Amino acid sequence: MPFSSHEDEEFPIARFESMLKTNDVYFFDATEFENITHHYLDEGKVSKAKKAIQIGLGQHPSSIELKLLQIEIMVFENQLEVAEKLLDELLEIESSNEEIYIQKANIYSKKDEHSQAIHLLNIALSLTDDTTDIHALIGMEYLFMDDYASAKVNFIKCLEEEPEDYASLYNAIYCFEYLEEHDEAIDFLNQYLESNPYCEVAWHQLGKQFFIKSMYKEALASFDFAIISDDRFIGAYFEKGKVLEKLKRYNEAIENYEITLGLEDPTSFAYLRIGKCHEKLGNNELAKQFYYKTVHEDPLLDKGWIAITDFYYRQENFEKALYYINKAIQIDEENVLYWKRSAEINKQLQFFEESDIAYQKTIELGNYELDTWISWTDVLTHLGEYDSAILTLLQGLEFYPEEAVLEVRLAALYYLVSDGAKGSYHLRNALRNNPKQAYILEKHFPSVYNRLSVKNIITEFKNASA
Repeated sequence: MPFSSHEDEEFPIARFESMLKTNDVYFFDATEFENITHHYLDEGKVSKAKKAIQIGLGQHPSSIELKLLQIEIMVFENQLEVAEKLLDELLEIESSNEEIYIQKANIYSKKDEHSQAIHLLNIALSLTDDTTDIHALIGMEYLFMDDYASAKVNFIKCLEEEPEDYASLYNAIYCFEYLEEHDEAIDFLNQYLESNPYCEVAWHQLGKQFFIKSMYKEALASFDFAIISDDRFIGAYFEKGKVLEKLKRYNEAIENYEITLGLEDPTSFAYLRIGKCHEKLGNNELAKQFYYKTVHEDPLLDKGWIAITDFYYRQENFEKALYYINKAIQIDEENVLYWKRSAEINKQLQFFEESDIAYQKTIELGNYELDTWISWTDVLTHLGEYDSAILTLLQGLEFYPEEAVLEVRLAALYYLVSDGAKGSYHLRNALRNNPKQAYILEKHFPSVYNRLSVKNIITEFKNASA
């Protein structure tokens, strides 16, 4: 019985495998060795690919293609000097082979010499009519150089030659987005869709551009066309759901998220969005169930733990909120969002010492937001740790040097530790930046606000701004 085309393809590999097992020597032509090598590389079996090249070069020592495959593996394994030497030797033999320049460019790219890599790729471009892959490589080199405009040009050239090159389509849109050229991206995608009207990827990307511009009606239509083009396109259902949420059409958003649950294994993101929609609809029990499903599906998803914590926080069930944020911290104690939530919840429960520790951890993990400095200072002030509060405010002022809400608190604390000169200095700074912040003294530091010297300074600035 004659072999099928699949059997024709598998037969050399089976013979090669048999040769390795028996130590017999079989003859293959050079093309067969190339195919065998590619097969093993595609399967990630690098050692067998190297064995095929070794035996292949033994039988075909002048095969340029096998030598290039050998060099490709060397570059992959960072044997750059040896690979470059072999490429220079090949260049003397066959200077018009574009693959030699591509591999040399790959070496320069690995050395972060991207301009030289682009120069070599342009030489390769001049030697072949099959330019799509080379333009894609040039585009990636420009990305490495943060030259998004030039990268975009090359990815678009890939699409002109190969319209179904979706990797290049994604990369081109990424460049448009980085350059904040959303209108240009929309024009480009509309033009692309004129020739490829059933490309679900392009419709999906078009919808995302409209979403960024808050053009929700147009975004919705784009995602609908993506779904018409491929009714199993999960990304389109997700994005459509997000648009429907923006339009406050929560029941329809839930329907789209639920469709994704039936197309593939459930995702924590889908459960999270469904929970958010139910909460917006006032279906608190359903919202809670889906938040639980979110953290069960992906215990490491911080948005899930934050959602269930915030759910209880909004209901002022601070004990439950604290329970879940502590559970989250046990899973990931380096998550700054968890510690900030912990600080806020402990503060609400008047567990000020625990709140102090949590705010300190929040700052250590790199959260320098203004409200963090303010809240931490208020906790320290409540604990009577005025000196620590002063140090915290001084640190905060390094990040927000003209922020009156920090200056006015610093002034109050200096007055409380009997340093009137510094208190007056920072109070004047605060009122100079924002005279309205005097209310903070009245609300949080009445004993300071009622001092005659303080009232005089406040009156002085009120008269000056009148």
